[in-house]
Amino acid sequence: MILAIDGPAGSGKSSTARAIAARTGLLYLDTGAMYRAVALRFLEAGAEVTEKDAVDILDTLNLDIRYENGDMILRLDGRDVTGLIRTRDVATMSSRVSTLAPVRKKMVEEQRRIAEQECAIGKGVVIEGRDIGTVVFPEADVKIFMDADPRERTRRRIRDLKEAGESPDEEEIFQEIVDRDRRDRSRDLSPLRPAEDAIFIDTTNLSFSKQIDMIESAVRERLG
Repeated sequence: MILAIDGPAGSGKSSTARAIAARTGLLYLDTGAMYRAVALRFLEAGAEVTEKDAVDILDTLNLDIRYENGDMILRLDGRDVTGLIRTRDVATMSSRVSTLAPVRKKMVEEQRRIAEQECAIGKGVVIEGRDIGTVVFPEADVKIFMDADPRERTRRRIRDLKEAGESPDEEEIFQEIVDRDRRDRSRDLSPLRPAEDAIFIDTTNLSFSKQIDMIESAVRERLG
């Protein structure tokens, strides 16, 4: 089966997807990490956020996804970048490069290939992002759309950054989240929006365990 979890930054979809994968035995695929890896290449190459530069970047991009003890490991051109892609600069660039048609086309192809490969051998995937239930896998067995108040998402982002050793400014992070929401929701190509048949979950005042239980219940019901 394919479980699609969509939502804006800070809604809790990544941590939720990992937890659901661990409980159900589904493979976890973090599509945001894939876009971040491309963004890291853009930054390191000093490339412009244009379709022309995107074609050049993607032409030589070697993105390898592996799993170790259930964790997704990203290797970019032979090196492990799993930790490097979690900076604010990469996150901001990721939001920009994800609007480019060549980038989205390449990433969607990879996401479908990985998920279909798992399903072909009798397994399943929990895949999270911003357009999974609407564009990448509109036929997903279960679709979830998670959201939360921007201020709550800001608090979560600040907590994560502090754990990573950074000293973020609350208003700067809040504005980054608001700006990213606007870009994601208004872009012409694969805008962020819930699928018509998605289960909507507002996580603003919801405990982590509760949201996991809600999604797991939907998955178990689908699996019979």
